[in-house]
Amino acid sequence: MTKAELIENIKAKLADNPNTKHIHEKTIIAAVLDALGTVTGTALASGGEVPLPGIGKLKGKPRAARRGRNPRTGAAIDIAAHMGVKFEPGKALVDALKGVAA
Repeated sequence: MTKAELIENIKAKLADNPNTKHIHEKTIIAAVLDALGTVTGTALASGGEVPLPGIGKLKGKPRAARRGRNPRTGAAIDIAAHMGVKFEPGKALVDALKGVAA
């Protein structure tokens, strides 16, 4: 799914709900998604977590420095310590995917 398709799907879902049908501007939905990305990055960089209602939770997870290999040349490289992201799916998402074959 592309960002444009995501925005269209969100717009359609909001139009179905009488409490949110007034939100019909694609630019507003796009702005919210962009703000979510910025807020999420800031929260995870500080080691926090970001709840995504109905989906799950994103958590910042420190990664230790380590040695790695360049897959093209096989040369050893040093990978610096950094903050990674861990996703924990919520119950609603897990239940929605049960029984779906890959």
